Amino acid sequence: MIDPLPSAWLPFASRSLPRYTSYPTAIAFRPVRTGDVPWSEDGSDNALSLYVHVPFCERLCWYCGCNTTIVSSYERIAAFHEVLLKEINLWRTRAESWKGQVRHLHFGGGSPNALRPEDFGAVVRALQDIFIFAPDAEIAVELDPALLNPAFVDGLGQAGVTRASLGVQTFDADVQALINRPQPFAQVAEAVRRLRQAGIRGVNFDLMYGLPAQTPDNVAATARLAASLEPDRLAVFGYAHVPWMKKHQKLIEEGTLADVAGRWEQAGAADAVLTEGGYRRIGLDHYARPCDPLSRALDDRRLRRNFQGYTDDPASILIPFGPSAIGQQPSAMVQNAVDARTWREAVGAGRLPVARFLVVTDEDRLRSEVIESLMTYLDVDLEEVCLRHGVGAGRLDACLETLRPLEEAGLCEVMGRRVRIPEAARRLARVTAAAFDARLPEAEGRHARAI
Repeated sequence: MIDPLPSAWLPFASRSLPRYTSYPTAIAFRPVRTGDVPWSEDGSDNALSLYVHVPFCERLCWYCGCNTTIVSSYERIAAFHEVLLKEINLWRTRAESWKGQVRHLHFGGGSPNALRPEDFGAVVRALQDIFIFAPDAEIAVELDPALLNPAFVDGLGQAGVTRASLGVQTFDADVQALINRPQPFAQVAEAVRRLRQAGIRGVNFDLMYGLPAQTPDNVAATARLAASLEPDRLAVFGYAHVPWMKKHQKLIEEGTLADVAGRWEQAGAADAVLTEGGYRRIGLDHYARPCDPLSRALDDRRLRRNFQGYTDDPASILIPFGPSAIGQQPSAMVQNAVDARTWREAVGAGRLPVARFLVVTDEDRLRSEVIESLMTYLDVDLEEVCLRHGVGAGRLDACLETLRPLEEAGLCEVMGRRVRIPEAARRLARVTAAAFDARLPEAEGRHARAI
């Protein structure tokens, strides 16, 4: 039986809050001005992570919130690929003296399988030519399973890809029709078979709740079908309906969307199926097999949360490639130009195409660790974190007062300076984390609901 959303939690679940894949969030970024130095770290002794954004798809999924463009021919993608290789080469001089190894390379989109397999392989080789890759580095790629052909799968294997994440979202045909994303179960099953045959040892699924016409029953049915294919990890994301930001979402009729209580029950239906099937809960909305590296990272308190979600990637420096890609370093966060033309012109002029950035302060780093701990482990010792950052043990005591209404509602427990989120309130972890977000008022109303 799925526990309904407690009435006392409804106001909190209805709040507009960040997903906290970073702190500060990207909304706080500011335009780069003349004289700004948006990338100052040399990274010589740090573990590195690389992110490549491929902003193209062959079809428009109406729920999509990504930065992507629909193309009908390969001409624009080929031109993008040429500029991308030039952008990668801009890092050659900077990286020549670096000793830090790449631990993780992630391709996102859009749909990275919009690239031809030979072009995808050329990007991987270009990066390997410039950066030092750890022998066990993970190379991960997000894929649209309905458009995944055998040649591209073979290309992934040849490029050394170790993990593939399939955007399944739902197996319900009626829901698929309402979001313009048809893909039969058999098609996804065949994609999984081919990926494993190609030697790609890690397979992830992305599922969604809150889509039009979804119910607890059809969400549970999708979760059961997904689990039958034995993916190593699953993420169950809530659909963010933001048509004022993503105009194509206006194609989705709001009357077909569940209310907050309904979304809660849908998420609970997926949770029940996956946990009964042997998957472990990871943070807010991820699931993994007990033997998966994410599960081991959770047990060892090495679990991290970054722009790609939950990860065991230890890198403190994330280098971005492609339009809109976000990067991170200890002292700043950066974002490449979102507009493809601006990105292309910067690369053509021999400049890193960083368009927005944010200097990260000591206070940001303190609050970031607190928020990340709550989002990953559902608990935090504020005094321990404060002392580790060289500030007084009571530096964040004012935030504890903000937590009092949440504690009264049962969303968290406060024991001295230790904060814990009960298992039943896991899906609303963002509400407790938000109490430590000093920048939240400036972004009020610009995020999706907490559930």
